[in-house]
Amino acid sequence: MNNYVKILQALILFSLFVLVRAFESQLFYDPLLEYFKNDYLYKPIYDMDVTRLTLNMLFRYTLNSVISLGLIWVLFKRLDYLKFSIYFLTLAFTFLIIVFLLLLRDNFESGYLLLFYIRRFIIHPLFLLLLLPAFYYQKISNE
Repeated sequence: MNNYVKILQALILFSLFVLVRAFESQLFYDPLLEYFKNDYLYKPIYDMDVTRLTLNMLFRYTLNSVISLGLIWVLFKRLDYLKFSIYFLTLAFTFLIIVFLLLLRDNFESGYLLLFYIRRFIIHPLFLLLLLPAFYYQKISNE
């Protein structure tokens, strides 16, 4: 019965990721979302509210991080894994948002791909794909 509860909790947390993604245009200010969907190779970047964009990216990153931390807790129930994840996610956001803002300030002079992928790391829970296998490997290697 305990495994069924764990699986149900994990499925609920994964569905929260899906909901964040499904309602991204209603929840977050992100003009780059439409920009990268259209002819971004041929159009110049238009003016945007960088402060609002940064705060919305912080909000989305925090939301995804809280869901990720919940998933790590449900799967491993280890406080040290949770503390490491908080430290790692905070450090990663700090580094990525600084690089993102520097690239955005340059108006794509260094190309759009680096900005596109850094933004992708900020708005999607990709670090969870690194942390889960690492924690699982740590768990089985300690047994």
